[in-house]
Amino acid sequence: MLAALGLLADQSFGEVPDGVHPVALFGRTMQRIERVLWHDSVPAGALYAATGVGMAVLAGRTVGSTAAATWICSAQRGLGEAAMAVSGALGRGDLQMARALLPSLVGRDPATLGHDEIARAVVESVAENTVDAVIAPVLWAVAGGATGAAAHRAVNTLDSMVGRRGSRYGRFGRASARLDDVAAWVPARVTAALVVTVRPWLAGPILAAVLTDAPGHPSPNAGVAEAAFAAALEVRLGGTNRYPEGVRTGPILGSGRAPDVSDIRRAVRLSEQVTAALAGLLVLPSLLVLPSAARSTVRSAARSTVEPASWSLPRSLPPGRRWSRRRGRC
Repeated sequence: MLAALGLLADQSFGEVPDGVHPVALFGRTMQRIERVLWHDSVPAGALYAATGVGMAVLAGRTVGSTAAATWICSAQRGLGEAAMAVSGALGRGDLQMARALLPSLVGRDPATLGHDEIARAVVESVAENTVDAVIAPVLWAVAGGATGAAAHRAVNTLDSMVGRRGSRYGRFGRASARLDDVAAWVPARVTAALVVTVRPWLAGPILAAVLTDAPGHPSPNAGVAEAAFAAALEVRLGGTNRYPEGVRTGPILGSGRAPDVSDIRRAVRLSEQVTAALAGLLVLPSLLVLPSAARSTVRSAARSTVEPASWSLPRSLPPGRRWSRRRGRC
């Protein structure tokens, strides 16, 4: 229930401004720590990851409120706004603006991407970040309260900072990347199940894409979410992507058409529906308990009303007044 309130706060108020956002402050702090701890080795990266997670755990305990931590650590509204900003630029035919906005969503090199490739990148980012920025922090908040939500946000942030493949972070970022894989494993599959929940008429293609296409993806979690979204939107995702550290070729996810700019809005809508479905599942137990508690209260009140009371007649009555035992008054 508290995690659902955090989701509602995110939808209502959006994210805290970057200048004072705890996650942004955490990222800047970890950049300074990286300059001190960096060494081209796995143990150095593990120490870096442990430091970041430890800081997040302390921050979560300080915040205390599960609802507040969920609001801080989730970003459904921000994700949708970032995706729709790129969609707007593409709709206006402003390719340069779309390329400039794309790095807020994906790490690939946008310099040579055309309209359709940018649209595919945004749809894939919406799918992946529905796990990382919505479902995972909420589930970790349910499991571990404010501390769980903060710890997950730290792991995911560290992965985005140093988990990339490359000469500098190949060893140093390995611990952060593996931690993120573990932290998002269950949320990614819950996301796929929620996609089936909101698109039940496409359950067969969605499950087929998740079971058949996703295993070939380099990420054990992003592939699951992207495959589920691809089948639900009836588009084709995946393929060759160019990153600053090189070109990566992944599997084709889904069997539909290539996505275009109109599919960005559809992907955002699907992400919102998945989030709403999760919030509903979190609130449902409380809704079931409330009527039961109300019935119990009514029964208790009824019993107290019908139970006989010990009556005593007054010593004297005012002239002309009669005592009413039934009404308990003169």
